[in-house]
Amino acid sequence: MKKQILDGCTAAAHVAFALSDVATVYPITPIAAMGDTAQKWGLQGRRNLMGQPLEVKEMESELGAAGAVHGAAAAGALATTFTASQGLMLMIPNMYKIAGELLPVVFHVGCRSLATHALSIFGDHQDVMACRATGFSMLASSSVQETMDLALVAHLSAIEGSLPVLHFFDGWRTSSEMDTIDVIDYESMRPLVNWEKVNLFRCHSMNPEHPDLRGSAQNPDVYFQNREAANRFYDAFPAIVQQAMDKVSSITGRNYHLVDYHGAPDADRVIIVMGSAADVVSETLDYLNSENGYRTGVVKVRLYRPFPVRELCEALPPSVRCIAVLDRTKEPGACHEPLCEDVITALHDCGKFRDTRIIGGRYGLSSKEFNPSMVKAIFDEMAREEPRNPFTIGITDDVTRLSIPVTETVETNVASGTYQTILYAIGNDGTVGGTKQVAQIIGNTPGLYAQAYFSYSAKKSGGYTISQLRIGKKPVTSAYAIDGADYVGCHKSSYVRRFDMLDKIKPGGIFVLNSPWTPDRMPEKLPADMRKAITEKKLRFYNIDADRIAAVCGLSPRINMVMETVFLYLSGLIPFDEGVAALKERLSETYRHEGGDVVSRNIKAVDMTIAALKEINVSEISGWSDPEAPARPEPAFADSALETFIRTIHTPCIKGRGDLIPVSAFSPDGKMPMGTTACEHRRIATRVPVWNADKCVECAECSLVCPHAAIRPFLLSAEEAAKAPEGFALKDATGAQQLKGYRFHIQNFPEDCLGCSSCSIICPGHALTMTPLEDVVDREVPLAMWAMANVTLKDRLLPAETVNGSQLRQPCLQFSGACAGCGETPYVKLLTQLFGQRMLIANATGCSSIWGANYPSNAYCTDPQGKGPAWGNSLFEDNGEYGYGMLVALEHRRKRVAMQVRELIDSPDTLPYLKQPLEAWYSAMDDPELSAATGGQLRAMLEPVRDLSPAYAALLEEADLFGRKTVWAIGGDGWAYDIGFAGLDHVLASGEPVKVLVMDTECYSNTGGQTSKATPRSAVAKYNPDGKRVAKKELGRMMMTYGNVYVASVALGANYQQTIDALAEAERYPGPAIVIAYCPCLNHGIRPGLGHSIVEQRRAVEAGYWPLYRYNPQAAAEGRPALTIDSVIPGADNSGANGSSPLTESPRYPDPEPVSTVEQFAMNEDRYADLSMIDPTEAGILRPQLQADCNRNREALEHFAKKP
Repeated sequence: MKKQILDGCTAAAHVAFALSDVATVYPITPIAAMGDTAQKWGLQGRRNLMGQPLEVKEMESELGAAGAVHGAAAAGALATTFTASQGLMLMIPNMYKIAGELLPVVFHVGCRSLATHALSIFGDHQDVMACRATGFSMLASSSVQETMDLALVAHLSAIEGSLPVLHFFDGWRTSSEMDTIDVIDYESMRPLVNWEKVNLFRCHSMNPEHPDLRGSAQNPDVYFQNREAANRFYDAFPAIVQQAMDKVSSITGRNYHLVDYHGAPDADRVIIVMGSAADVVSETLDYLNSENGYRTGVVKVRLYRPFPVRELCEALPPSVRCIAVLDRTKEPGACHEPLCEDVITALHDCGKFRDTRIIGGRYGLSSKEFNPSMVKAIFDEMAREEPRNPFTIGITDDVTRLSIPVTETVETNVASGTYQTILYAIGNDGTVGGTKQVAQIIGNTPGLYAQAYFSYSAKKSGGYTISQLRIGKKPVTSAYAIDGADYVGCHKSSYVRRFDMLDKIKPGGIFVLNSPWTPDRMPEKLPADMRKAITEKKLRFYNIDADRIAAVCGLSPRINMVMETVFLYLSGLIPFDEGVAALKERLSETYRHEGGDVVSRNIKAVDMTIAALKEINVSEISGWSDPEAPARPEPAFADSALETFIRTIHTPCIKGRGDLIPVSAFSPDGKMPMGTTACEHRRIATRVPVWNADKCVECAECSLVCPHAAIRPFLLSAEEAAKAPEGFALKDATGAQQLKGYRFHIQNFPEDCLGCSSCSIICPGHALTMTPLEDVVDREVPLAMWAMANVTLKDRLLPAETVNGSQLRQPCLQFSGACAGCGETPYVKLLTQLFGQRMLIANATGCSSIWGANYPSNAYCTDPQGKGPAWGNSLFEDNGEYGYGMLVALEHRRKRVAMQVRELIDSPDTLPYLKQPLEAWYSAMDDPELSAATGGQLRAMLEPVRDLSPAYAALLEEADLFGRKTVWAIGGDGWAYDIGFAGLDHVLASGEPVKVLVMDTECYSNTGGQTSKATPRSAVAKYNPDGKRVAKKELGRMMMTYGNVYVASVALGANYQQTIDALAEAERYPGPAIVIAYCPCLNHGIRPGLGHSIVEQRRAVEAGYWPLYRYNPQAAAEGRPALTIDSVIPGADNSGANGSSPLTESPRYPDPEPVSTVEQFAMNEDRYADLSMIDPTEAGILRPQLQADCNRNREALEHFAKKP
C-alpha cells in the first residue's frame, strides 16, 4: 500500500467508488466535494471493482438523492450516497424503506450539526443520532485512516449481511482533516468481496424477466408479523461486521473490533465515546497513566447499530468504578443522550457493573474544541465522590451549572514530538490551498507524516481562515487544535488587532507577518501585547509584503505562493531546494489549463520571495516597548440591548474568543439584534476608493452597485455643511430643483470596504480612485464617523424609485460577509432601500443566509426610527412555504385589526374625534405607505385615551400591524430551481401576494459551484466537469404560464432603472410576484475579477445571454401588452416592436469591448473558457447549442409578447 495524504472525504470516496455502481448525491457542506471527486476520477479513467466508472448523478435535493438510491438498489445496483445534517434529515423516510427492504446500500456521512435555534455548518452527531431508529446499521470512524478502512468494512458488511449501513465520521474534524495514510488499492479489496452475495442481490432485483412486487400496503392482520421477520438479519449483523473488520485487518495490519478498549488493564475510570474524540482520549490517557499515575481507559464504540451489548461488556475492565459516556449531540427532554442511554441499558442487560457509577456528558457540539485538557478535567471529575451527572465540557454553563471547569493545560508526549504551525489568513488569499500543497509535499516525503486541519469563518471569500499543520516522524493522530505552535503566520496585517495569535506560540518560535510596514512603523501598528509577546517569548520575527509581490506578479489577492515559500524556507523540515522544486512542479500541474503565463507568474512570485523576507530585530526599533496608543472612541449606542450584545458576545466572537462566553449571555431562542456588522471594521481591503469631487457627476451609481454599502452619497444642509470637518469635500448638489441649496458628498467606509473596485470601474466621471488603504484609512474613518453621526437622511427629496432617490435612502443591508464584488448583495441592499421599513424576509439557506446572518454578524440594520427588515431563515428546501406562512399570519392578524377598527367606527361609544382617523386607516389599510401614515396618526390619537376603553387598549396592542407589511422570500437558484422548486411553485400558484427574489448565480454558490438547473449548457461546474449537456431551466417563462403571477428578469449592471422598476412593480402587484436577478459569482471565474461583475451583467444582456423583461398581468387587463422585453436583440433593429422596449436607462460606464454573441460573452469567464481547454471538440459542439438555447428563449419571449 502506498502512503498518501488525503482528507476524510476523499478516503471514504476512494472506497465508495470501488464498491458502488451508482451514487446519487446532492451537495451539502462539509461533504460536497465527495461526489464531484468521484466523478472526476471516472473521467480520468479510474474504474471500480466491476470494471466501470462510478455513475455519479446529482439530484434536485437530498430527498431525491435518497429516492434515487432506493430505486437504484431496488434495480440491482450497489448504490451509495454522501450527505450530512439537514440533507440526512430529508433522507430519513427513504432510509426506513431501504432498511425495510434489506437493501445493501451504504450512506457515507460527514456528520454535522442540525439547524435548531440556528444553523451550523460544523460538526457533531446530531444528524446521525436522529437516524438511529431507521433500521440502518451505523458504523463510526475516528480518523482519516479509519474512515478509509471502515468505509470498506461498511460496504463488505452491507453486501454480506443484506442490510444498509450508515458509515459516519466527524464533519470537519475528520472529513476535512488531511493525514498521511495507507491507501488500500482496489486489487487488495477484490478478494474480500463476497461476489456470490453480489450476484444473489442482483438476481433478486426488480426485473420484468422475473417480476415481483415490493412496497405494498399491509393491514393490521399481517404488518406486525412481517416487520418482525427481519430480526435475524439484525441479530447476525454484528458478527458479520466483525468478520469484515477481520478481513480488512488481514490486508492492512490494522486491527478493528466493534468496540475497542485502550488503557490501563486495572482502570478505575473509563470514558466511552465515538468518533474523533476517542483518539483524543486515547492520546491523553497514555500521558496521564504514564506521567501522572492515573488508572484510566477508553472504550471506542465503532458499531453503534445494532448496538454491541456483549462486546461492550467484555471490553470493560472489571476494575472500573466510574464510567463517563460522552455524546456529541443533544436530545432535549430525554433521560440521557443516545449513547449514554444505550450504555446504561447494555450494562443492565448483561448483568455486570451493577456497582459502577455511570455518568453522561455532552461535548463538541458544532465542532466545539475537545482537547487533552478537557479529557483530564473529565477524569478528575469522575474521581469526585459525587461527580456531575449530566455534565458538559468545553463551555461555561453559568445557568444550569452542568459544565466541568477546565483548570489545567495538558500537553501530551505526542504533541511535543511534532512540528506545529498555525496560519491566520483571509478567505480567497490561497492560504488554505497553499497549506494543502505544503502538507502534500512534506507528507509525501519518506519518513515524514503530515496532518492539516482548517477552520473557517462562515463568511464568504473575505472571512478568516485558520490553517493548522502538524509534521511528525510517525503518524499524527492529534484530533484537536494546536496549543503550542513552532511557527505562526499572520497572512493579513489587520488581524494583528483581531486575534491573540501569539498566545499559542512556543518560546523561541517563528512569527511571520505579511504587511507593508517597515520596522520603524511596527510599534505603531502592532498592539502592545503582541510586541510584549514577541520580546518575552524571544520569537524569531519576520516580515514580508506578500501582497506587493502578488500584485507585481499579477496574482492578487493570491499570496499563497509567497507564503508557502517562506514556510518551506524558515521551517527547515525538508531541504529548501527540494521543497521549492516540488512546489514549482505542483503549480505547473495545478495551473496547466490556465496557460503558461499563469504558471510563469506563480514561479516568478516564488523566486521573488526570499529576497523580500526580512527578519526584524526588535531591539533596534525605537519605541518598541511603548504602551498602547489610546483606542479610537466608538460611537455611542442608542440601543442598550445592542450595546450589551456587542460587548458580551459580538466583540469576543470577532476576536476569536467566543469559546469563553458563558451560557447566560445568550438569548435561548438564538435571536440577535440588528446591525451588528457596523461594529466589525474588518479592514480587509488592500485598496479603497477615494472621491474626487471635481470629477463627480452626482449619479450615485457607485452607491447603487456597491455590494457592501461601503460607499454612500450624503446631502448636507447649509447648517450641516458649515460644521463639516476639515477634509470633508463638498460640492453643490445638482439635478432636481428640490436639491437646490444642498451640498453633495460621497463617503467611503474604508474599514468596511472590501476593495472590489466595482464603484471605481463603473464611475462615469472617473471620480473614484482605488488607493492603498494604509494611505487613507486614518483620514477617512473619522470623516465617515462624522457623516453618520451628524448628517441626517434626506430620503424624501427625490422619488425612491429612481437611482438617485433610492441611494439617498438608508441601506438596511450593510457591511455583509459577501465576497468582494458579490453579484447578490446589491439587489438585496436595493430592496431594503425601497421597502426595508415594512419588509419581512424569508431567506433560504445558502450564500445569502450566510453573508447576511452569520452569528454574531447581522448585516441587516434599521433606519433612524428603528424600523427595518425582519429577517428569518427556516431551511433550504422550504423557504417559499416559510415566507408564505408569514404572509398568511400577517393577513389573518390584520383582518382582526380591521374588525376591531370597524367595530370602533360603528360603535356609538367611540369618541367622536377618533372616527375620522379610524375611517382614514380603514380606507387605506391595503396601501403600504398610506396605511403606515394613517396608522401612525391613529396611534398617536389613541395613546392618550388608552385607559378609557378596553377596545382602545386592545387595538393599540396590535398597532405594529397598522402599516401593511410585505413578505419577500429570497434565495439562490439552488433553492428556487431545485430543492425548493415544488414549494415555490405552490406558493406562486396560490394567488396570494407573496414576493420572491431569486438571486440566480447559475450554480450552487454556497457549497462550491455545483451544477443547478439554472446552470446553462456548456458551463463547467462541479458534477459537470466536462460541461453541462442540457439547457437551463427557464423559471420565468414557466411562472408566466399561470397568467396571474408577476414575473421579471433583471440584471442590475445592464439597466439600473429596469431593475428598480421591476422590484417596485412586483411590490405593488396585488398577487404573487417573482423577480429573477442575474448575479455573477466567484465561481464563474470572470477573467478581470469579480469586481467587474456589474460590467459582466451588461455584457450578458448585450450578448443575448440574459434577457430583461417584465410580465405584468395587470397590464393585459388594462389593454397593454402583458410582457415587456427590456433588453435589446444583439445585432438587430431594437425599435421596440412586438412588445419590446429598448433600454430605458443604460448604465453610463464605458464598455471597451461590446459583445454581440454569446460566444464572445462566454469566453470572458473560466466556467465556459475552461471547456475549450479541457475538451475543444466538445466545446465546439456545446457552445453553438448554448447560443441556440439563448435564441430560442428570446424567440419564445417575443412570441409570448405578441399575445393579446
